[in-house]
Amino acid sequence: MGMDPNRGFKQFQIQVNITHVAPSGRHVKQLARDPLDCWQLQLFQASPFAHRQQRSNSSSITQFVLLPFTDTQELQLLHFWLFLGIYLAALLGNGLIITTIAWDQHLHTPMYFFLLNLALLDLGSISTIVPQSMANSLWDTKTISYLGCAAQLFSFAFLITAEYSLLTIMSYNRYIAICKPLHYGTLLGSRACVHMAAAAWATGFLIALLYTANTFSLPLCKGNALGQFFCEIPQILKLSCSHSYLRELGLLVVCISVVFGCFVFIVVSYVQILRVMLRIPSERGRHKAFSTCLPHLAVVSLFISTGVFADLKPSSISSPSLDLVVPVLYSVVPPAVNPLIYSMRNQELKDALWKLISYSFLKQ
Repeated sequence: MGMDPNRGFKQFQIQVNITHVAPSGRHVKQLARDPLDCWQLQLFQASPFAHRQQRSNSSSITQFVLLPFTDTQELQLLHFWLFLGIYLAALLGNGLIITTIAWDQHLHTPMYFFLLNLALLDLGSISTIVPQSMANSLWDTKTISYLGCAAQLFSFAFLITAEYSLLTIMSYNRYIAICKPLHYGTLLGSRACVHMAAAAWATGFLIALLYTANTFSLPLCKGNALGQFFCEIPQILKLSCSHSYLRELGLLVVCISVVFGCFVFIVVSYVQILRVMLRIPSERGRHKAFSTCLPHLAVVSLFISTGVFADLKPSSISSPSLDLVVPVLYSVVPPAVNPLIYSMRNQELKDALWKLISYSFLKQ
């Protein structure tokens, strides 16, 4: 059997073509036709150069393309005015709660201290997403910078995680107030409240830092188009070409542990509260205990149900439009609705608010 004198030249030519074409992912099958060439291609793809090429593709992304609610200019303006109304309602409601609690000395109690922190977190979370979305609709743009996306993702994850941790602490506050009223001042002193609130904020910061650092350390090689109107971790991961599943699985386990632990704590707290409430002899006492727990229970239910539906909705009812609207339920609606829930049945807060408004008008 004779050797083909041109075989060395052909192999060299194929290797050069593979080196130039393989990073783009095109025409690889047409070029690598014999076993030797396939082996050379696999060796190239496993080489450090290929990994550097993936990293360079990721670092070349300077902005992400967000998914608009609609491509029609008139509907984009409708989206702008709708989000503007929701945002102003959230600013007004949470701003009044923060100002009233800070102004009235009678509201300097553990329950209202945690409510003030909740209002701050709600203001922060809605301000992280809504203004950017409003600006995109108003100016008919769809992009967000790479650093802006990272900052938005970190801020939202930080504030949402801190809010969930704070709601867990607030359930403990309700448990102590109803089940152990004689120990309320001892267990929930000012220093203890500050430490618990700081722990909630620190938990949110740590979880958000880990997730953001992991998400943006992955090489992104599937474009820069996100299927959402804001930067969300699952949407960024869809653009990744990394196979480091072990690291992602470790972070997922940490996140699920925190979420499940907080959920169990809330459920156990309210089971104990319900048992004590059923033993209260007077109907008036039961009604008062129920009234103090109802706002927090409503906020927790809204927070958890919208998040669970967004993550676990059946694929049979999934659609691009539904996937775009569902995140509004857990990112935009709760910060606007929470002040209304807490002030509707809270006569003490409403009286303090009217005092503040009257004082402001009289002072003028």
